Amino acid sequence: MNIVTRDPYTGKVLDTFKSDTQEEALEKIRQARRAQQEWKRSLDTRIDYFREVIKPNFERKTEEIASIMTEEMGKPITQSISEVKKSIKLLDYLMENARSIYSEEEIKTEASRSYVRFDPLGTIMCIEPWNFPVWQVARAAFPAMMAGNGVVLKHASIVTGVSLKLQEIVDSHIFRSLIVEGKTATSLIKHVEGVAFTGSTPVGSGIAAEAGKEMKRIVMELGGSDPFIILDSADLKSAAKAATIGRLQNNGQSCIASKRFLVHESVYDQFKELTQDEFSKIVIGDPRKKETYLGPLSSSEQKEFVEGQIKHLESRGRVAFIGEGEGNIVPPVLVELNENYQEEIFGPVAVLRKFASKEEAVRIANETPYGLGTSIWGEKTDAEKMVGEIEAGMVYINSIVFSDPRLPFGGVKKSGLGRELSKYGSREFTNMKTVWVN
Repeated sequence: MNIVTRDPYTGKVLDTFKSDTQEEALEKIRQARRAQQEWKRSLDTRIDYFREVIKPNFERKTEEIASIMTEEMGKPITQSISEVKKSIKLLDYLMENARSIYSEEEIKTEASRSYVRFDPLGTIMCIEPWNFPVWQVARAAFPAMMAGNGVVLKHASIVTGVSLKLQEIVDSHIFRSLIVEGKTATSLIKHVEGVAFTGSTPVGSGIAAEAGKEMKRIVMELGGSDPFIILDSADLKSAAKAATIGRLQNNGQSCIASKRFLVHESVYDQFKELTQDEFSKIVIGDPRKKETYLGPLSSSEQKEFVEGQIKHLESRGRVAFIGEGEGNIVPPVLVELNENYQEEIFGPVAVLRKFASKEEAVRIANETPYGLGTSIWGEKTDAEKMVGEIEAGMVYINSIVFSDPRLPFGGVKKSGLGRELSKYGSREFTNMKTVWVN
């Protein structure tokens, strides 16, 4: 079977890739496992490899891999370049902090010596999505590799070119790209020691069930319907500018994108007007042009799905399109709704809803099966008092939600299991081994 990649802006075929057979995929897993036996022995050697091979390859090929990303899934080129550079910053973080993250941790007890080791599990399968095709892989695979694990990557089929370019950049059997369908990847879980998955909650649930049968370690970053709460004390101009970035970056296709805008009734009209004005300034069009901020959705299927969600919202609230779309482009959309809406919209659609009190804002924020990130805008002391009541893995005050290598990233409820990034996420695919010496 062949995998065909298409440019979502022009519709043209980009490339055709031959899928791995089951045996070919298994051989790649065996290659990673054999390489891991030597790779795990020395943290210093791993740090040196990241510094001398992986980082320089990324730096040399930044524009090349960014261009592939833009062609395959439609991310505006400036955002693609930023994504690659952010991944390089993660490499810097790991190289600078690997010894403190993975070295033995002494614990004082009655023993003559007691400590915790952080040993690698073996080979980890990363099943990653198309929307951040470099960064999502980097934040799952590179900490696992620095911990001493081997990695096999099952990337979304529409970014197969990115997947193979990442394999070229790492340039080692410690990281292998599997060119397989999702069902085949699921059947291979029994042959690895852990699974990192980023994607939709329904698919993640199925993968978690399969991993559970085999008792495999899992980390899952799933869907989100993140609230963006605007208190009456908020700087509305700053909030509207941030709302535009938070909702429209990556063409609205981000699990941590601000999606539900909960606005205090006393500032609702002003915030709506400011946001509409900011949305109207966005440059829409060819993602290869540096001035473009909003390009096409990743595929015609994705566009049809989002348009179906918008039609459903038109029957429940007031919908305003801001700008014109063409091909797979959906222009920015503002929706005014006065009822609960829980579905995640993976496109440039902002849903606005009023609230009268902080208690009501918290209730609306939490009335969703998801719990990834929440953004609160207002006087910081006032806003921070709400943090303990918010059901989310991350709360950002006077900022959009974003990922940072120094901080744990992940959610609660149906938004995921475990954490990525920081020392906490970087240890997820390790055996935290207790050692007691008398």
